[in-house]
Amino acid sequence: MSLRSSFIVAAACLLGGALMSAQDLPQKNPFEGNPDAIRTGMGLFRARCAECHGMDARGVRGPDITQVWASGRTDPGLFKTIKEGIPNTEMPAQPRLFDHEAWQLLAYLRTLAAPAPADAPRGNADNGAKIFRAQCIACHRVNGSGGRLGPDLSRVGVARSREFMTLRIRGGIEGFRAGYEPVTLTPQAGAPIRGVKKNEDLFSVQIMDTRERIQGYEKDKLKAVENDSRSAMPAFGYDKLSDGDLQDVLQYLQTLRGFDPAVHD
Repeated sequence: MSLRSSFIVAAACLLGGALMSAQDLPQKNPFEGNPDAIRTGMGLFRARCAECHGMDARGVRGPDITQVWASGRTDPGLFKTIKEGIPNTEMPAQPRLFDHEAWQLLAYLRTLAAPAPADAPRGNADNGAKIFRAQCIACHRVNGSGGRLGPDLSRVGVARSREFMTLRIRGGIEGFRAGYEPVTLTPQAGAPIRGVKKNEDLFSVQIMDTRERIQGYEKDKLKAVENDSRSAMPAFGYDKLSDGDLQDVLQYLQTLRGFDPAVHD
C-alpha cells in the first residue's frame, strides 16, 4: 500500500467512524504490511499498551497478545476489542483512539504474532473440567459459578497462552493482579485474618477473607497489616497434578473464551 493510499484509508476511517457501528468492519486490516502504518502502530503500542502487555507483547499485568491470531481471533474482532475494551476485565475502552490508529496498532501487532502451532494441543477437555471443578472452582469463577478469591477465568482461553497457564499452575510464576494481593491482618485480639486486598488507603484496608466476605478495617485498630510475598494461588506440583491431568486442565481452560467478538460478530 502506498503512502498516498494510507492517507486515503486514514481519512476514510476518520470520516466513517460515526457510521462504523451501522456498517460491517473491514474483514482485513487495511494497513496490514504497510511500513509507515507499522512504524506508527509501534509508537502507539509502546505508549498505550506496553505497560500491561510488555514491550514484546508477551504479557506483564495483561496477557500475551502475540497468540491472538493463532487462537482464532479476527481483525475486526480485535479492532472492536481495542476500541470498546472488555467489560469486567483490566482491558479498557480506547474512546480517544481514532479508527485508523487502532488499525495501525494492529498492523504492528501482526509483526509480533506467533504462528499457529503445528501440532494440535493434547488433553481431554471433559476430564479437565472435572479436575477444575474438584480443585480450582472454590477460588475461581467460570461463567458465573465458583469462588471469588482468585480471578474470574471465564475468558482465560483467549487471555493467556498455554505456556503462561502451565507456569502459573505449576508455581513457576510469582506475582498477582491488583485486587488479588494476599494479605494477613493481625487484630489486637484474636487470630490473624488472611485474604486478598481489595482497597487500601493511609487509614484503612478492605479485604476479601477466605470465606469471601468483604471486610473493612481501620489500621490503627490492628496490630499489623502484612502484605504476603507469595500468591494466594497454591503451586500444583507433580505430586498434586500429573502431567496428563495438567494437559487436560489446560485443554479445558483453552475452551473458556467468554464473549469473543470474533465469534459473536
